[in-house]
Amino acid sequence: MHILVDFLATTAVANMTIGNLLMLVVGMIFISLAIRKDYEPLLLVPIGFGCIVGNIPSIASMAVGVYDQGSVLSYIYFGVSQGIFPPLIFLGIGAMTDFSTMLSSPRLVLLGAAAQMGIFLTLIGALYLGFSPAEAGAIGIIGGADGPTAIFLAAKLAPHLLGAIAIAAYSYMALVPVIQPPIMKLLTTRKERLIRMKPPREVSQREKIIFPIVAFLICALIAPASVGLIGMLFFGNLLKESTVTERLANTARTALIDIVTILLGFSVGCSTQAQTFLTPESILIFGLGALSFAVATACGVLFAKFMNLFSKNKINPLVGAAGVSAVPDSARVVQMIGQQEDPNNYLLMHAMAPNVAGVIGSAVGAGILWSVLVG
Repeated sequence: MHILVDFLATTAVANMTIGNLLMLVVGMIFISLAIRKDYEPLLLVPIGFGCIVGNIPSIASMAVGVYDQGSVLSYIYFGVSQGIFPPLIFLGIGAMTDFSTMLSSPRLVLLGAAAQMGIFLTLIGALYLGFSPAEAGAIGIIGGADGPTAIFLAAKLAPHLLGAIAIAAYSYMALVPVIQPPIMKLLTTRKERLIRMKPPREVSQREKIIFPIVAFLICALIAPASVGLIGMLFFGNLLKESTVTERLANTARTALIDIVTILLGFSVGCSTQAQTFLTPESILIFGLGALSFAVATACGVLFAKFMNLFSKNKINPLVGAAGVSAVPDSARVVQMIGQQEDPNNYLLMHAMAPNVAGVIGSAVGAGILWSVLVG
């Protein structure tokens, strides 16, 4: 009987808490949203199952969880906590991104920049709620709707909030089709949503090759702390556009990014142990993250309307919503809302310009925040 009692004391059932049960349900909800609603399945399935794995309690003497030194999960989580995985994700994004639409209409870059206002307004809100400047900076970057960037900056500025920030950032990325449409419709009229934009001009191969080099130099000189993210993004794009390194580009945008996504998503999910994750700070982070994302979307739409006051070639304000860097989901949402009003209005290519500009903008914003707030 003593042996049986001792055995039962080591089981997860005996050590399960209400918080663990709640996080198990959250993990199942993420998996359900991914499978039934097709909301970012490549992210939500690994994160959801990671939530389940991370909330199976073990006895204190067993090194099992991501926070237990020497455990297998802790070694995988090392890539998250030390900011290794995000630049590798950016390498893959660069290798699969076509910057042609942005180069063909440079003014749309301003929409990507405008959407980054959500980052800095949320930073102010976080300061008001009592977070330290470093914590506020890490929380504000959620507004960029860029999970890898949020993880990278949180690992540098507020590692104790990394789990909550990562889950919030990826959750809102997955919910782009739910969060953005009401804001887009509220801030635009039907007449504005029916605006048709001129087809983008054809961009030469020389422009495509020169762009990643020049753009990297400009961004790096402005925010040298962002070279890890920006450098890998433009390096991946150069591999793609040079046409002489197709094998490398293909590896970066397929096998490499898939492997890193699996490891990143699963280990981030495992980091949501109820004992460290379910805190008042986490709830505030989720609230601020939602506000940040909404503000970023609104700023992009409103700035497009502002630009139309001074432009003969009108911009469909819906395109401004793609300024958040959830590539390519926010651009697809723009296309979807535009075609609800006019099935023959194709906004996807136009929306990709501020969308990829938003990726660059959020990475530069993260570099600026790290430089300013690291002390």
